[in-house]
Amino acid sequence: MTSRTLTLGGSAYPLVLPSVRDPRLHVAAVIITIHVLGQVGLHFRVGVPQILAAILTTAVIEVVLTFRQSRSFVWPASAMLTGSGVALILRVVGTRPDDPWSTADWHVFAGIAAFSLLTKYVIRYRGSHVFNPSNIGLVLAFVVLGNSRIEPLDFWWAPLNAWMLAAYLVILGGGLLITRRLRLLALAATFWVGLAAGTGLLAASGHCMTANWAFAPVCGLDFWRVIVTSPEVMIFLFFMITDPKTVPAGRVGRVVFGFLVAAASTLLMAPQTNEFGTKVGLIAGLVVICAVRPALDRLLPEPRTAGDEVRRFAWRVVGGGITGSGIARGTARVGVVTAAILVLGVAVVAAGTPARGLVVPDTTEMLTGTPRIVDPATLPPITVAQDVTDFDHAIADAAPEILVTLAQNLEIENQALLRGDAGLLTAVDHGDRLKEMQGRLRDAQASGRTVVSHYRFDSVRVVLIVPFGVQTGASLGFQSRGLVTEETYDSAGVLQSQRASPYSLTFAVRRATGARWLNVAVLPPGTGG
Repeated sequence: MTSRTLTLGGSAYPLVLPSVRDPRLHVAAVIITIHVLGQVGLHFRVGVPQILAAILTTAVIEVVLTFRQSRSFVWPASAMLTGSGVALILRVVGTRPDDPWSTADWHVFAGIAAFSLLTKYVIRYRGSHVFNPSNIGLVLAFVVLGNSRIEPLDFWWAPLNAWMLAAYLVILGGGLLITRRLRLLALAATFWVGLAAGTGLLAASGHCMTANWAFAPVCGLDFWRVIVTSPEVMIFLFFMITDPKTVPAGRVGRVVFGFLVAAASTLLMAPQTNEFGTKVGLIAGLVVICAVRPALDRLLPEPRTAGDEVRRFAWRVVGGGITGSGIARGTARVGVVTAAILVLGVAVVAAGTPARGLVVPDTTEMLTGTPRIVDPATLPPITVAQDVTDFDHAIADAAPEILVTLAQNLEIENQALLRGDAGLLTAVDHGDRLKEMQGRLRDAQASGRTVVSHYRFDSVRVVLIVPFGVQTGASLGFQSRGLVTEETYDSAGVLQSQRASPYSLTFAVRRATGARWLNVAVLPPGTGG
C-alpha cells in the first residue's frame, strides 16, 4: 500500500492506495477481464448494473468500516474482490443473455455481496476471518433463496471458440502466476487432482446430472470431462480456495486442506441430480473445511518448522522405520491410510446413488409394432433460429428428423389415450407433458370420453428453450402453425364428433432420458428465441 493525504472539511486523513505489486490487484484484473469477456463474447446472463451493484456496495461498506477503525481512507481492494466474485458466480433467475444494461434485481446482488463481506468481520478466528467471504455468502444465498430466485454460473460456458480460448488463457495464466507467487500452487493442484479422482469415481459408477446447456443428462465420462475442465471450477480453485487468509499457513496444512476440500466437495456433489445442486455442492465443500480449519490447525505441523515439509509428513503418515517395530508401525499406517481411502471411495459411490437413475433404458422396443401415422413428405420446411445454431450447429441438419419424431410422438399419445396404455406415454413424453397426458388418460378412463388431437404442420421454426433456476436441461421449441383436428370417442371406441381449427403452439422436446427425443411441454406461441 502507498499512503497519501486526503483533506476533507479542513481535516487531513491518510489515504492508503494499493501498490501495483498487490496480488489483490492482479486477481481483480483477472476477474474483471472475465466479466468483460462474459459481456462481449460469452453471453453471460448478468448485466453491468448488477455487477456494479455488488462491487460498489462492498466498496462503500469497507471504506466506512475501515475509516471508523483507523480514521483513514483505505482502498477497499479485498472488499471489491468479494463483490466482483459474487457478481461473477451469481445469476438471478429470468435475466436474459445479451442484456448488458439489465438492472433486474440489482438489490439481490448488492444484498448478497454485503452479507458476504460482513461475514469477514463477524466470524473470526485468531484475528482473521474464517470463511472466504464470497464463498460463504453465495452458498448461504443459494441454500436460503433456492433455485426459484437465483442460480450459479454454469459449469459449461460456451463452445471452444476464440472467446472461450481467451477465457481459459486468462484464468489459467493469471491463476498459475498468482497462486505460484503466493505459494499456493500446491494447494490448488492437490484440490484439482483430488476432485478429478473423486468425480472420476462418480463417473465410473454411472453418475448423471441435468444441465441447462445440454439436451440430455450429462453422464459418465462427459460428466467428468465437464467438471475437470470447467472454467468455473478453475476460478474456484485459483481464486476462491486460495484465499491466503482462510487457508493454513504451513505447506503441509495447505496440501491437506486442498485434499479435504476436494473430498468434501465430491461428497456434497455426489447425490445431486442437476447442475444447481452440483455447483452448490462444489463450493459448499470449502465452507465445510473452513469451518473445521481451527481444529485442523492443531493436528498439523507448525508452519515453518522441521516437520512442515510435505515429503517428510507423507513418510511419517504412511512410512516408518526400516527395521523392527518401525516396519510394523509403517505397515499399520499404510493399512490405515489405504482403508481410509477405500472408505472415502465407498462413501462417494454410495452418496451418488440418487444421481444414477436419470438415464432410463431406451423405450424404443415399447414402440415396436405401434403404427407411425406420419408421412415425412407432408411436413413443411423448417426455419432454425440462430440461437439454436450457436448452441449446437448439428441441430440444423437434425431438425427435420426431430420434427418427424415430434409428430410421431403426438400420434402415439393419441394411441395411448385410445388404448388406455400408460406405458406408451412414458415412451414418448417426459416431465410436464407426461403429467398432462397421464391426467388426460385418467380423465378419459373415468368419463368414458376420449379426446385426441391430430396436428397438421404448415410452418415450423425451431428455437432454443433454456429453463431458469431448476437447471433441468435445454429443450428445442418447435414454434408451429397449422390445423388441429380434435376427435371425440366414446368408451367403445366409436367416433362421436370431429372438429378442425387453426392452432399456433410451441412444442418443446428434449432427450430427457438420454435416448429418444421426448415431448416435454406444449407452450404458448412465441415461447423461446
